[in-house]
Amino acid sequence: MAVKYDVAVAGLGAMGSAAARQLAMRGAKVVAFDRFEPPHALGSSHGATRVTRLAIGEGDHLTPLAVRSHELWRELGAESGAALLNECGLLIVSSDANAAQTHVSGFFDNTVAAAGRFGIAHELLDAAQIRARWPMFRVRDGEHGYFENTGGFVRPEACVRAQLESARRHGAELRTNERVLGFDAGTHGVTVTTGKGSYATERLIVAAGPWLPELLPPSLAALFKIYRQIQVWLEVEDAAAFAPQRFPVFIWELQNSTRGIYGFPALAGEHAIKLASEEFLSVTTPAAMDRDVHVEEIAAVQALATANIGGIGARCVRGAACLYTVTRDFGFVIDRHPDSERVIIASPCSGHGFKHSPAIGEALADMAVGRAPRFNLAPFAFARFAR
Repeated sequence: MAVKYDVAVAGLGAMGSAAARQLAMRGAKVVAFDRFEPPHALGSSHGATRVTRLAIGEGDHLTPLAVRSHELWRELGAESGAALLNECGLLIVSSDANAAQTHVSGFFDNTVAAAGRFGIAHELLDAAQIRARWPMFRVRDGEHGYFENTGGFVRPEACVRAQLESARRHGAELRTNERVLGFDAGTHGVTVTTGKGSYATERLIVAAGPWLPELLPPSLAALFKIYRQIQVWLEVEDAAAFAPQRFPVFIWELQNSTRGIYGFPALAGEHAIKLASEEFLSVTTPAAMDRDVHVEEIAAVQALATANIGGIGARCVRGAACLYTVTRDFGFVIDRHPDSERVIIASPCSGHGFKHSPAIGEALADMAVGRAPRFNLAPFAFARFAR
């Protein structure tokens, strides 16, 4: 089959949509697929808000990606006219006695170190200072905080939609509601097989989120586990007190629970705030996951919230389930397929990937067209799992 496309992209969530846009902007002939009509609520790129922060506690090699992503979101926002990024501030609360842990050991101290290394403006606060500024937080005397005024939230559905609209304007061929069934990489190109046909391309980016294991051989698929997570919107007594200008995005490594909690301010017109925790108890698949949010799950998050935050009411406004694709070190995979340099695997995952998606899309596009990415991608290689 003659090669028709320069690059194909499998998956049009956060990473795939960003890659498709960046490739189209470079003038590449792009075809991109998604089994649904993105943005949708069936994978990992939904839920109205996602945390963004510049100093990254999961590894300071991620901070340059976050900084670049904020730049790209501003560019995309100016191009699209959409409100994508809100730097309402981010508060991380922890203590020497925290029972909960966020993604990696030493998350709080790592965050502070990254802020110092990369010159990210921040404040370190004791419990009294946190209570004075945000009295709704019931912090304990032994707890302390990191506040970053350039942190905040992005709107995942709006971001994906804006990336796709921009990709289409720049010439990308977007084939939604078309499932990629597999691919065959040879010496002269890659054949992508979908439920509707076959496509020839020079390069392929696989950014399929929780569907990624289905497209990989067992040895690689085993590196990724899929976990169901929930998000709930709880009513607040005074929405104005929880508005973005008065209430930051927060991440709290609690003392009184092995599960931490994170949350967002009340968005315009809403009398509720979104809250979530994380659990990694049992694996699932996109096909098998329970997409309902149950009363007992809501109660568990509500108990964490009301024990630590004042002003939260008794009513749950709504809930949503999403999927985390997780590696054993909670890191990303951005690497070429071990069996073919023509295929690039992208799984910036483990619950902290969305904030980096514009910069990762840029890096994926560079890889696909033979340019050197501006970032060091060695920490994201498959090779680390063999050590």
